[in-house]
Amino acid sequence: MKMVKKASVEPSQTRPMRADGQRKMAALLEAAIQVFARSGVDAPVREIAEAAGVGLGTVYRHFPQRSDLIVAVFQGQVKACADAAAVIARKYEPAEALSRWMQRYVDFLGTKQGLAAALHSGDPAYSALPEYFDQHLRPALNGLLDEAVRAEAIRSGIEAKELLGAVGTLCCQGPHMDIGSARRMVSLLVDGMRYGAIKQEEPA
Repeated sequence: MKMVKKASVEPSQTRPMRADGQRKMAALLEAAIQVFARSGVDAPVREIAEAAGVGLGTVYRHFPQRSDLIVAVFQGQVKACADAAAVIARKYEPAEALSRWMQRYVDFLGTKQGLAAALHSGDPAYSALPEYFDQHLRPALNGLLDEAVRAEAIRSGIEAKELLGAVGTLCCQGPHMDIGSARRMVSLLVDGMRYGAIKQEEPA
């Protein structure tokens, strides 16, 4: 079933959502993530609604166009990944925090695979997403890198933008991402960042 095309409404223009509405929205977005990953972004809207336990009217009310839902899913995943950096940094020492967040980023790229066709379609509805990605994930990673450098756990001079791109290249070698292989490759990449940061013992 095709989405009915209506004018999109910015979240800032809507009234605050009640608790039950927030739960439905969260369930809807989570269902969309799972369905998109499994069936692609052209999956029937009814499949998403059924997985979320909501009616079709709820989907159309919040997301008049399919692109609205895709954008919301992508932005939600980006923000969750970025927010995870601060949470992880509070729990682990800098080197471990960086390593764990990099694996969290791999997980994000894995869920993004279901959105790839839409995001790279050239549709202007998605034109702002690369900037959204950069504005959220680059500062999150920069913070982790800075802390790891200060702790002398990794060498300095590593750019967050380049590192995000490198991980993306490692993870997206084909149409289907092998999460296990991607995790191992990123683990090796993080280990390589430690080279040059280890203090050498002074000769006796």
